[in-house]
Amino acid sequence: MRTLVAQSWKRSAAAGIDADHAEAPLRLEHRDLLAYRASHPLSAVFPLLHDVLGRAAEASDCVMAVGDDHGQLLWVCGRPDVLRRAEGINFVEGTSWGEELIGTNAPGTALRLDAPVQISSREHFNVAYKPWSCAAAPIHHPETGRILGVVDVTGGDAVDLPQTLALVRSVARLAESELGRLSLQRRLASQERVGPTRRATRTTRAPRTTRPVLVLRGLGRPDCEVVLAGRTVRLSPRHGDVMAVLADAPEGVTAERLATEVHEEEVRPSTTRAQVTRLRALLGPGVLESRPYRLVPEVRADWLEVAGSLRAGRLAEAVRSYRGPLLPESTSPGVARRRDALERDLVAALLASQDVELLTAATRSGWAADDLALWERQAALLDPGSPLRLAALSQVRRLRIEYGLEPAPGRPPLTRSRLGRM
Repeated sequence: MRTLVAQSWKRSAAAGIDADHAEAPLRLEHRDLLAYRASHPLSAVFPLLHDVLGRAAEASDCVMAVGDDHGQLLWVCGRPDVLRRAEGINFVEGTSWGEELIGTNAPGTALRLDAPVQISSREHFNVAYKPWSCAAAPIHHPETGRILGVVDVTGGDAVDLPQTLALVRSVARLAESELGRLSLQRRLASQERVGPTRRATRTTRAPRTTRPVLVLRGLGRPDCEVVLAGRTVRLSPRHGDVMAVLADAPEGVTAERLATEVHEEEVRPSTTRAQVTRLRALLGPGVLESRPYRLVPEVRADWLEVAGSLRAGRLAEAVRSYRGPLLPESTSPGVARRRDALERDLVAALLASQDVELLTAATRSGWAADDLALWERQAALLDPGSPLRLAALSQVRRLRIEYGLEPAPGRPPLTRSRLGRM
């Protein structure tokens, strides 16, 4: 018996756990569970965990679980038939799998040791868990190092491979990196909200010719957000369409051109004029001129900054700044054309890149999670021994099946021979 397992068994016995009858207790009822996990820090990275690890686990007849720092399972994902089998050992959302409660198991022991742990079927302290194997790794706060929770894969013989633990460990590190990125993004946004007030103080001493700055945010958002002179305004969908067109036309546009850019159907110029009049009142004086329609302040739009980074060859900067498609819910012809062109240029630059880290950052984001070409490029660049390559190949297979490029296969277990063919 491995030393790690032997020591865990001693702790389990010392805790008085009944190896024949101990059962994971249900600590969170459904309503409490939903409220707790919605506010939990790992909720921000659960989509990433599910996309990178959950789908691979499902394809291998396993389940993926994410728990808090006490071992309480907040999410358990897998195929319905596998989930039903997992219910037989109470491996369900809301139960607690702390080592001190039910004995040696990967999630509980990983939290106890603050280290990645793999437990094969025979190594479980509890007799009921002997048919199962599991691999888990703790997830830490990127700044304080505090344990936030644990990610786990539980299944049959498919889990009893060294590659499984390596994959789980890598996914936990990905989650920590994403938490760090989100934390940095929040700090920068907070500084940006404070920044306009400070700039306003300085502009009182600046020459009268200094232009105000109009900040627009529309990437990955259902609406366009405007920041001007310390004031933030969220625009209606139609006003957001107007701003997206005007931001890209510093020379100005006529009412006729604006109408064709913003509306799917033909409308009277008077309709466009009325919309611009309401928008001008919303923004305040000195922001939007007429004949032609033109934005007076200096415009800094997040989608224009991404396009500028791409033109300058700063791909890493473009990937970091791209938070999703421009106003994804808009059906405006002008917005749709700009949205498609920007994403097409970004994907083309990524496909031409040799930087696997940028490809990984893109595919783990929501906007590129289902881009087959990017997943294929990532898999081609990853080292054959990298645990991330297994996840990338799993995504390639999933997408090729979803897009009808290959028939849906059966679901054989993830064996050593299959791994070798990858």
